[in-house]
Amino acid sequence: MKTFSATPADIEKKWIVIDAEGVVLGRLASIVAMRLRGKHKATFTPHMDMGDNVIVINADKIQLTGKKRSDKNYYWHTGHPGGIKSRTAGQLLEGAYPERVVTAAVKRMLPGNRLSRQQMTNLRVYAGAEHPHEAQNPEVLDVKSMNSKNTRS
Repeated sequence: MKTFSATPADIEKKWIVIDAEGVVLGRLASIVAMRLRGKHKATFTPHMDMGDNVIVINADKIQLTGKKRSDKNYYWHTGHPGGIKSRTAGQLLEGAYPERVVTAAVKRMLPGNRLSRQQMTNLRVYAGAEHPHEAQNPEVLDVKSMNSKNTRS
């Protein structure tokens, strides 16, 4: 018996929509990262972009456990000497682009290579409940019902 290795003709991509309202950030990010890589498929091949297109809605209503909303910091550097800056997760979620928290969490759960950067283009995150991808007929993936720990009351 030979090991199956997918070719570009074997790849079948679906569209999935996930509602992030009330879902814990890390648990959502791990499920989305698995779907982007395609590890949920029996035909998974590590060197191919096998994953589905994932749409995450209500990213501004994501939940964080413990004191992460006030204690978790996101850092970046301006490029100038002494130019390190930071914002807390709460400040980002209440700011103009709350979807960046979800995007950063998913990006950090993927390997740091060219393939993962290509797979990140299959992720669309929206702060509100509306998205412009109705024409693709996305399937709804209910992350809340997968595990009772996925939600936070």
